[in-house]
Amino acid sequence: MKAMLASVLALGLALVVSMVSFAKEVEDASDGFEPDHKVVIQVSTADPKVHALALSNAVNLQKHYGIDNIAIEIVAYGPGLSMVTKQSTVLERVTSLIFEDVTVTACGNTMDTIARNTGKQPELIEGVGKVQTGLARIIELQEQGYSYVRP
Repeated sequence: MKAMLASVLALGLALVVSMVSFAKEVEDASDGFEPDHKVVIQVSTADPKVHALALSNAVNLQKHYGIDNIAIEIVAYGPGLSMVTKQSTVLERVTSLIFEDVTVTACGNTMDTIARNTGKQPELIEGVGKVQTGLARIIELQEQGYSYVRP
């Protein structure tokens, strides 16, 4: 009887250990999720038509490939920073895309230049990230296999 109880306990313990191990493997696999497609979209002009086109490009790519099959990052620098500030004419669309898993990044060098020239730091739309150098971010993403789009 004791031997049978010990065997059942050992079997139960082995089952628990294997379940924990499997759960860890699934977690590790999801941490390294790599989408089928990766795109970086450059926005470096203050032209509202270009802003609208860049956002439409992102939406169309997500529709074509599926949200889970494409990583999209929009990098705004220079005059293009106006697209990602709270005064943006496309603020609602930018916010919507952030909620649809599009990464939107602002150039810190551009922000610093604006702050020096105006005495006021630009206010970014909530959810917009910041890197020190927007152009360097584009290069880094291309080195990671991102395709480059400039509308």
